[in-house]
Amino acid sequence: MVSFMNDTFAVVDLETTGTQHEENNHIIQFGCAIIKKMEVVKTYSFMINPHCEIPIAVQNLTHIRNEDVTTQPDFNYYAPKIMKILKNTIFVAHNVNFDLPFLNYELIQHGYDALTNKAIDTVELAKIAFPTMPSYKLSDLTSHLGIKHQNPHKADSDAYSTAILLIKSIQALEQLPQATLNTLSSLAHGLIRDTAWIFTTIADNLRKQKRPLAKQYQQVQHIILQQQVISNKTNNATNVTFPLSDQSKNNLFKGKINYRQPQVNLINQINKFITDPQQRAFLVEAPNGTGKTFSYLFAYSYRLYTNRKLVISTPTKVLQDQIINQEIPQLLKVTNLDLQAEIVKSSNHYLDLDGFYQSLYQNRTVNRVTLTLQMRILVWLTKTKTGDLDELQLTTYHAPLFAKISHPGDARVGSIFAKVDFWNLARQRQEAADILVTNHAYLANHYHDTIWGQNPYLVIDEAHRFNENVINSRNDSFQFESLWGELNHLRNLLYYADDSILNQYGSDVQFNFLLEKLNPAILSLIEAITNLQRSLYSKKALAVSSNTLANGNLLLSFQAADLFPQNSGFQKEIANFQRKLEDVRQQTNQIIFKLYSETDSSGIEQEALLGDLTTQIDQLDSYITQSYQLSDLLHKQNLLKHEGFIITLTNPQDPLSVNLSWMMLDASNELNQIYERFDHILFVSATLTNNNDFSFIIKQLALANLKPQTYIGANTFELKQNLEVLGVTDMPDISSTNFDEKLAQILVSCLKTKHHVLVLMTNLDKIREVFSAIANEPALRDFEILAQGVSGSNNRITKRFSIAQQAIIIGADSFWEGVDFHTCSIDLVIVAKLPFESPDQPSVKLRQKNLQSQGINVFASDTMPRAIIKFKQGMGRLIRNEKDHGQFLILDTRIWNMDYGINFLDAIPVKIKKIKLNKLRNKLDNYDKR
Repeated sequence: MVSFMNDTFAVVDLETTGTQHEENNHIIQFGCAIIKKMEVVKTYSFMINPHCEIPIAVQNLTHIRNEDVTTQPDFNYYAPKIMKILKNTIFVAHNVNFDLPFLNYELIQHGYDALTNKAIDTVELAKIAFPTMPSYKLSDLTSHLGIKHQNPHKADSDAYSTAILLIKSIQALEQLPQATLNTLSSLAHGLIRDTAWIFTTIADNLRKQKRPLAKQYQQVQHIILQQQVISNKTNNATNVTFPLSDQSKNNLFKGKINYRQPQVNLINQINKFITDPQQRAFLVEAPNGTGKTFSYLFAYSYRLYTNRKLVISTPTKVLQDQIINQEIPQLLKVTNLDLQAEIVKSSNHYLDLDGFYQSLYQNRTVNRVTLTLQMRILVWLTKTKTGDLDELQLTTYHAPLFAKISHPGDARVGSIFAKVDFWNLARQRQEAADILVTNHAYLANHYHDTIWGQNPYLVIDEAHRFNENVINSRNDSFQFESLWGELNHLRNLLYYADDSILNQYGSDVQFNFLLEKLNPAILSLIEAITNLQRSLYSKKALAVSSNTLANGNLLLSFQAADLFPQNSGFQKEIANFQRKLEDVRQQTNQIIFKLYSETDSSGIEQEALLGDLTTQIDQLDSYITQSYQLSDLLHKQNLLKHEGFIITLTNPQDPLSVNLSWMMLDASNELNQIYERFDHILFVSATLTNNNDFSFIIKQLALANLKPQTYIGANTFELKQNLEVLGVTDMPDISSTNFDEKLAQILVSCLKTKHHVLVLMTNLDKIREVFSAIANEPALRDFEILAQGVSGSNNRITKRFSIAQQAIIIGADSFWEGVDFHTCSIDLVIVAKLPFESPDQPSVKLRQKNLQSQGINVFASDTMPRAIIKFKQGMGRLIRNEKDHGQFLILDTRIWNMDYGINFLDAIPVKIKKIKLNKLRNKLDNYDKR
């Protein structure tokens, strides 16, 4: 290390009674680690009497109790010592905008001057130095970076860990190419407090060494990238033959993977299907842990030496990554085949280097979140070989920057970044690949793409979700209220803001002419919107269901024939709306063109205004697209009958609060079009049958015409050794308040020996109630408690759960089947209530109404099979392979008391054990001692 050898850092962490210092909260522990010559030379820890009670939540987090501080000196005693420790140091903290203001407030309250030291934030520093970390919580960073962290949330331990984090961050930054450091230094002025000083110091010091650019890098403009290599390999081998005998497979497996006869039987069945020219579709139910992914890869891979590709479609990114990073490398190791595999996803997953470069140099008036993200990406570009933004492991991609830097999917032939364009390179790799892994939604929308090659094979993994994902990929909405907002914002930019076009250029005759023409066009468009909203509002009485949400929104569900009868006049209204929307778009574009051609766009104000107007054009384009999708749907009566519509009223009494969404109720036509594109299609999942019957899934996937073969695989291990299923017999009725109270009591008192617990529920409101009941319980203080609808996005919850040492998820819907926990084992799954769909949900009501109109028994033919599959999927969260062990606890006594309970009992692959509540804790505590 060459930087900061003459500087002294004081890395501080405080534990406090609360986060708001001005609300009579105080410091209860001061921790500090001193760094000299980039080594930790001394640490301090002071327990401080706050002269107030420590809240239970803080005690749970810090493990500092009232009795730990009541006999200690107060802050007034320690203030002189703290001032002496921090004198002439650089103040560092993990979230410095908490620790420094809090400490300064206490100092001022006790008569001391506020600290004016340089102040560095290690959260921002770590985000930039380590841009692909899944989390920037201190405990997670220390775990990923191998930093010893003895007592998380104790100030002395946190201060030491933060000090090591600071050193590692500086070391990582010093390894970056000089051009990257120079750009980081030029951007860093907007970071928290004096964090920029770290970047400018490193860049200035290393610039003196005049380091050459390392061979693994290439420079385009001021951007440093990894060198890219694209293989043009083609597979023309003719001596690759499938090992037909089980003994030949055993010889291949030796020393690489275990030979398991049920897995080999599955391989043989798939191979038999592939080699039969008369067969088109094969349904396979294979239990979790049987190696079904390896099985289908093995069977298909020997057929890929005739320039045919294998396309694998999965529902989740986690499963895609697992196939690419684990399953295919294992396949190649076992078989010694020379095959290439690539993930196929939408272009907007890839960084657009042109857009990113422009975001760096066009407009420097960005907020700190955007700035930090730009700096993270600059560092990430020195490491990534794909440009796939998913590598950043963000929990959301809604930041405004992504609209500018996500790749639009064009060829980028004339760009300065054309030769290194990530989307172009991805397409080249996909063209050369033998195996392509994509997701259900992408396949549904791009099945006609040439990237799949000629006559490709197809595997639909987790096939029980394919119909749902195809439907969701076709669903859309028209948010009239949002369009109102966009048009009002556009008028503000044009006429009313201080820096509006009118105020800046109103004296220009041509500008004035354009502005005078555009204003009535916008007003006429707004009138057309209100006419559409009033027309839809007038159909309220025809709704098949009504559902009021917690936020007061009213959801009204409609069958297509009721909302849009033939010759209703709505088509004419929407055509009129489209003409007016196109007119506003064109006139706004004329103003943008004039701004570009006749003004000096070098100034920040003009540049920002141009950017805002261009964004408005993009928004209008999206509404034009949606309106044409709706219009096209309304003109196709054969498609319309398979659609359901939902009107959302944000104010049930106001027609102008109408928004419209539509959803596909029957995907048969779309599914058949997809199947036509592919050959020898394998549908595989752990849950395709009801009582060993494939009838429901064959209907769901519209496979009757393909006359699919079916196969149920056997477990490759003795499941009863891995799974224990318990059913409580004396829980309160599920509809009583006592049920939720008893569930909370179980979570508080029965999880002592558990590490990862998944609680599966069916109602988001009940989830919030249970979360509130247990959030601050001392018995759960070591658990990170996560709840759907409370703790952020499902993606964030899943990441937190996987990272944490101990965690509880309380979830519904997708947590039964849509989320994979491949990086951690679950000890206990608790089924609070059997997973019947709520008939109040608009989508459920519309689908059931559609089935009823066909004379179908909804409960027997739809409700029950869906619930059984979801129930089996919930169990599948627990045992993913033969190394997993756990308990599956059912609290819903309907499994014993209702006639349909036998269907759920039949779906359980091991014998269920009845248990009473007073025996439950002992049973859960002693599971691992069986």
